[in-house]
Amino acid sequence: MRGPCTCLLVLIASTLTAAADTDAPARPQILFNRWQEDWSVLANSAVPREPLDNLKYVPLASDAYLSLGADLRERFEANDAVNFGVNGARPQEYVISRLETHVDVRWDELQAFVQVQSDFAPGKSTLTPVDQDRLDLEQAFLAYTTKIGDGVLRLRAGRQQIGFDLQRFISVRDGPNIRQSYDALWADYETGDWRFISFYSHPVQNRDLRAFDDYSSNHLTYGGIRAEYKISDDSDISAILSQYKQDHAHFLSVGGTELRNILDLRYAGHAYGFDWDAEWMGQSGHIANESIRAWAVGSRAGYTLSEVYWTPRLGLQIDAASGNSNNKTLGTFNPLFPNGYYETLSGYTGYTNFIHVKPSLTVKPEPNVTAMLAVAAQWRETTSDAVYTQPDIPVLGTAGRGGSYTGTYVQGRVDWQITPHFAAAIEAVRFQVAHSILQAGGHDGNYLGVEGKVGW
Repeated sequence: MRGPCTCLLVLIASTLTAAADTDAPARPQILFNRWQEDWSVLANSAVPREPLDNLKYVPLASDAYLSLGADLRERFEANDAVNFGVNGARPQEYVISRLETHVDVRWDELQAFVQVQSDFAPGKSTLTPVDQDRLDLEQAFLAYTTKIGDGVLRLRAGRQQIGFDLQRFISVRDGPNIRQSYDALWADYETGDWRFISFYSHPVQNRDLRAFDDYSSNHLTYGGIRAEYKISDDSDISAILSQYKQDHAHFLSVGGTELRNILDLRYAGHAYGFDWDAEWMGQSGHIANESIRAWAVGSRAGYTLSEVYWTPRLGLQIDAASGNSNNKTLGTFNPLFPNGYYETLSGYTGYTNFIHVKPSLTVKPEPNVTAMLAVAAQWRETTSDAVYTQPDIPVLGTAGRGGSYTGTYVQGRVDWQITPHFAAAIEAVRFQVAHSILQAGGHDGNYLGVEGKVGW
């Protein structure tokens, strides 16, 4: 049994340890983009240690170090209405498994980052190009960062991942099993409240015939310029002018070389408990001998009751995208590189020819637990075009048939950050289809996803 003196000594030691830990530099967090982590802080012996830190920070010289890392994501999915069951699609239960390992070398203003991926989908009967890539190069780029005048210039060249804002249209595509990479040149300059970005890329296409066979080419290109302005500490705006080109593109009414000139505008912020993120994209150009005129809007807004138990957030999401209704002009919106998370993980909702209204309630029963419940209704922007599932797959037999209403779904999701290295999530979706899908041979859909993620 401890006496009073012993207990007092333990208390004093604990207090001193806590004070020392408070004064010590913080460890880096595991980030969505692993190449943005800076592990040079481990050169300070006061930083709290964890196992294998000798591999997170390997000194190479006085101003150079090497860092290793890895990510593992396992997700069980059950889906009884792939593409709403049209054209013989059968219910599926399977696992998608993604393992990523990387090495990051820093030397003063230079960085070399290499990341390898291994992705499997055991139990999935119908594999798509984003399901399996047994071993391939995910990222491999050189970066240079330096101060110029009052700003910072950043340059990157090589295979890398690009994502903007909520990643509605330009994303890393984290929802499916295989992330989207780009063989790209990137430059950005940040000064004061402004940031200017220029990039040109060949988006990487997955092949999986053998190891390290993913490729990119002039048959698919995307590039542009972007300007960002920080209005205040709580709000910002951005604009992108870009061009997308794809050879051998196919739509329901036309096929050929697709060239889209794109303008994207976004405004986001938060104040007095409110938060908002609104984006508009217009697309013009041509495919074969037809002109292209397409558009999309996306908005998420909410109000958080910060003084109420569980800090509930009342949210409203409204999205719309054009479909094709003119034989001489293609109006079908191309969502480009969507992330797979923005609507739901079920894949029932594609960002093409739709109107989407989704109220939601989000609560935090614990600081590291978030739960969300939403109910959404969907329509087609035009009944001349098809109903689309993610990313832009038409449901056969729906173009020009049935009404504009396509269905209602209920979505529930829970995210739990168990430790700084381990997170779990569960998502369930019930989609009740309307007559426009029933008459094409489709049926209601049920989706369940259970996910675990480990980062080191």
